[in-house]
Amino acid sequence: MSEQRYASVWDAIEDTPAEAENMKLRSELMMALKDHITRTEMSQSQAAKLFGVTQPRVSDLMRGKINLFGLDALVNMAAAAGLHVEMRVLEAA
Repeated sequence: MSEQRYASVWDAIEDTPAEAENMKLRSELMMALKDHITRTEMSQSQAAKLFGVTQPRVSDLMRGKINLFGLDALVNMAAAAGLHVEMRVLEAA
């Protein structure tokens, strides 16, 4: 058995590089949003109102249900929270 090394867990488990990149971005946004909610000591209801979503949606975010969120929704939630989202595009290694 050969041992492969991956730069990210997403590179290892996703079928294509495009899917891996999408998951990396989504996971970073979800972690930033969860951190913001925790750091500001917001309740899920308060966060839902701020983000313009339902409380169960915030619960899904807090529990890391990444498959339920697209990049657009996460960027919109981050902007509503007053977070600035930046993106860098680099040549693939």
